[in-house]
Amino acid sequence: MRAEIISVGTELLLGQIVDTNAAFLARELAQLGIDLYFKQTVGDNPHRIQDAVRLAMSRAEAILITGGLGPTEDDLTVEAVAGALGEDLVRNEDVAAHIARFFESRGRIPPDTVYKQALVPRHARIIPNRRGTAPGIHLERDGRMVFIMPGVPFEMDGMMREYVIPYLAGRCGGALIGSVVLRVTGEGESAVEVRIKDLVRGTAPTIAPYAKLGEVHLRITAKGPPDEVREQLARGEALVRERLGDLVYGVDEQTLEMVVGEVLAARGLTVAAAESCTGGLLAERLTNVPGSSAYFVEGVTAYSDAAKVDLLNVPPRLIQAHGAVSAEVVEAMAAGIKARARTDLGVSITGIAGPSGGTAEKPVGLVFIGLAHRGGLLHRRLTFGSEPGRQGIRFLASQAALNLLRLHLLRG
Repeated sequence: MRAEIISVGTELLLGQIVDTNAAFLARELAQLGIDLYFKQTVGDNPHRIQDAVRLAMSRAEAILITGGLGPTEDDLTVEAVAGALGEDLVRNEDVAAHIARFFESRGRIPPDTVYKQALVPRHARIIPNRRGTAPGIHLERDGRMVFIMPGVPFEMDGMMREYVIPYLAGRCGGALIGSVVLRVTGEGESAVEVRIKDLVRGTAPTIAPYAKLGEVHLRITAKGPPDEVREQLARGEALVRERLGDLVYGVDEQTLEMVVGEVLAARGLTVAAAESCTGGLLAERLTNVPGSSAYFVEGVTAYSDAAKVDLLNVPPRLIQAHGAVSAEVVEAMAAGIKARARTDLGVSITGIAGPSGGTAEKPVGLVFIGLAHRGGLLHRRLTFGSEPGRQGIRFLASQAALNLLRLHLLRG
């Protein structure tokens, strides 16, 4: 079965809100094994809505429409769809009664305009809205199923789970589309793709790389009966992990800080962070993880040279001889925070985030990462260039620091 999503709302076209509904619907359709080849976004214009519906019906069996079901003048979706399908609108007394009860339960008097939502296509099935007043609409025509739902995500979600998903599940058979996302860091998209080029060309499962800031996501997708999907996904993940090794740090929604936190907690280790150019971003990411108090002890933002000396006990002679952005200073920062916080590990960052402050010897984007551990000190010199911009360089530096910590824990 093929489906198409139509999102209605001029505010979507203007970029005033993000279309989270379409993303939700796409995920749910994939879980049902329904192919989604097209999405349309159309403004609050009846003629264009009708054009979008006719186009969708020419190439899909299930059309899911969200938005434009409210009581205001620009809520035109039901009327437009009815016109496209040759349906007239009639007042549904059950919907009108639901609207009256909804307002009464909240101690409010419904305005007359709200009853516009009780006008529905004559041959429509009503999708109950237990979370609002606008009913959902289900129409069938020429072997096509049309579902119209509110644009309010909370209301649309309820209709999908209670009505649309069960209905479609009964119509689409036992196949499903499953996917797993492997998260990779330490190499860029091109370098990663070279390692798995032959796997990317495969079809069962399909493997597609997506570049993100500081990492690459590899989406592995399979379609078929549930057991076959699980087997394909497991095989695809095993092949990718064999090629990429410890470049793969997580799965699906796992973030790098979550993975690092899990290992630290499991081993009963503690860590502290000393930061300069990242201004506390590394500490923020580490403490974003629930339960991080079990392993994160302290973060120090030593932005100035004086702060590095006073707070982290960095010898002034190192700064004078090598500069604040150097291997010698970043290692001293790591050792200083480890001693100050009395932790098992100390992580440090110093660099030039720009846009100014760079030189020929030390350009914008130059970053040093340091790690103090029970066995000694180590550092990494990284050059991100100026292209990511100040915030991008700061994020990449924090990503590199977390990855250095991860790899140390993995190999130590």
